[in-house]
Amino acid sequence: MTESLPVYAPSEVSPPGETLRDMMDERALSQAELSRRMGRPPQAVNEIVAGKKEITEDTALELERVLQVPAHFWLAREARYREHLARQRAAESHKAHLPWLRRFPLKSLQEAGVLPAGRLTAAFTEQLVEPLLRFFGVASPEGWAAQYDQLQAQFRRAKPEKQTDVAAITAWLRMGELAAARLQTADYNAAMLEAALPAMRALSLQPPVSIRPELTRLCAQAGAALVFVPALPGTHVTGVARWVGGKPLIQLSLLGKWNDGFWFSFFHEIAHVLKHPTRAVFLDDASSGDTVLSTEEQEANRFATDVLIPRALQGELQRLPLTHAGIEDFARQLGLHPGIVVGQLQHRGRIGYGHALTKLKARYTLTCQNDA
Repeated sequence: MTESLPVYAPSEVSPPGETLRDMMDERALSQAELSRRMGRPPQAVNEIVAGKKEITEDTALELERVLQVPAHFWLAREARYREHLARQRAAESHKAHLPWLRRFPLKSLQEAGVLPAGRLTAAFTEQLVEPLLRFFGVASPEGWAAQYDQLQAQFRRAKPEKQTDVAAITAWLRMGELAAARLQTADYNAAMLEAALPAMRALSLQPPVSIRPELTRLCAQAGAALVFVPALPGTHVTGVARWVGGKPLIQLSLLGKWNDGFWFSFFHEIAHVLKHPTRAVFLDDASSGDTVLSTEEQEANRFATDVLIPRALQGELQRLPLTHAGIEDFARQLGLHPGIVVGQLQHRGRIGYGHALTKLKARYTLTCQNDA
């Protein structure tokens, strides 16, 4: 899922002083003579040769004049060596970062392609600190805390008692950010997004394979990014609506779920985009249903219901014959998949979730590829 960054990280990098010593030997040049030619104290040259003193821009120019080796060669050797030392120090610090690393669902992040595959031995686990920092785009666990503590303050949890695993939730949100960054979207236009609702709704009648690309396209035309990211253990989030870089992002995890839940969740997130604060991060859990106390969540629930079943026809759900024919006729009248009608009947308690009419629902397996 993440693109690996090419990193110059050989296991051994010698200090530039070793190369300098080799060149001095080739020229039968002693340190004393080199120091005289450079106009430097012998101690300074000795420290450069020993790798204790850095080769600066001025020193590189002096070596160029004395040895006829370009200054950029010495500066590049010095830069590579100092980078190597910095990476060694960083690798040594990773042991201290292991408690932070272990807060995350590492195996699931490996399966999602976020982290390198490999058996989670102690030695290998330590090597995952660096790629996890890169994934989040932070320099340290302290940077992660500073960034995501701020984001956490914007969370609006539909299920506060369960949505407590901040590490897993932020990893899932970051996966959505990266997926959204690969999408081309227009400037956000709320009127266009609202005008697209009927076309989006009509897609419930299409084969599942056609839904994701077309739904993504309609959202992108209105300036909203729609991404599908598998749920991570501990998140208890089926969908989220938030704003990233001045544009709305809708992220769904409803893969392999029933179509009635998918469409309700999608339009629920659309409601947050159209109606609610741009700085909030709405963490939704479809299983919370009408138990949520938040005014914003209740409003999003009503919006999703009204998009799927126009309010003027919702009363008919109480009188609808509980037969395949009755539900299919009503669904045709609505221009909607019959499984969504079944879901609304279950939500209202007219039929149970084990009822035979559940067979009218469709089960979606939507691809997670968001770059098509």
